[in-house]
Amino acid sequence: MAKSLLSAVDLAVGFKRNTTTVTLLGGLNLELREGSLVALLGMNGAGKSTLLRALTGDTQPLAGTLLYDGRDASSMSIIDRARFMGLVSTERVAAGGLTVTELVEMGRQPYTGFLGRLSRHDHQVVAHAIESVGMTHKANEYIASLSDGERQKCMIARALAQETPVIVLDEPTAFLDVASRIETMQLLSDLAHSQGKAVLLSSHDISQSIMKCDELWLITHDREVITGTPQHLIDSNALNRLFPSPSIRFNPTILDFTHTQ
Repeated sequence: MAKSLLSAVDLAVGFKRNTTTVTLLGGLNLELREGSLVALLGMNGAGKSTLLRALTGDTQPLAGTLLYDGRDASSMSIIDRARFMGLVSTERVAAGGLTVTELVEMGRQPYTGFLGRLSRHDHQVVAHAIESVGMTHKANEYIASLSDGERQKCMIARALAQETPVIVLDEPTAFLDVASRIETMQLLSDLAHSQGKAVLLSSHDISQSIMKCDELWLITHDREVITGTPQHLIDSNALNRLFPSPSIRFNPTILDFTHTQ
């Protein structure tokens, strides 16, 4: 069995409002393994972003333990975290004045020290990251001149340049057209399987997640988290717990949801 790189043990996540603690998801036991692509699915407001923020260390979980490669994540330094996990957020980065290479070079910051000077090795890592996402032919072009799909590839390349075993992406296909969504999901699948990365992404793209991912983490409408292979979740009818409406049903023929009478 592949090595577990990220583990959540009895994790609870949520937020505090004044003196009240609101738990969105609790009792979570999750494992993200090397060489796997995992999609976190759930309707709006289900707690996907809250869970991702806790798993990436952006916020503290309300309870439980988070382990990064067997280490308590709360005891790790900022540099150690940056060398363990690369992040690609859903926000559009204002980097239009940078070239593709300059943007991807930013991924080397956890290794370049105070002055940020890149060594020959750093340049080789950057070039390989750009090649891995198929953007070598545009390495010297400005980010502002790229399509949304090409920009997303550059953000993934920046995360690759961090040389982390884990990559987490928040809605990586949210602003992309159909062709770019398919290309991006295929790219992430290839990176997980060819480079042994553990890749976790949140998504609303049900069909692509089912087709490309090794595992799904499904947040049901009643805030239970069910994990398993796509086929297992289809066979067990778990996908029909995604939405509260009984008229919204999963259709295994088209790998998506439809409205039934």
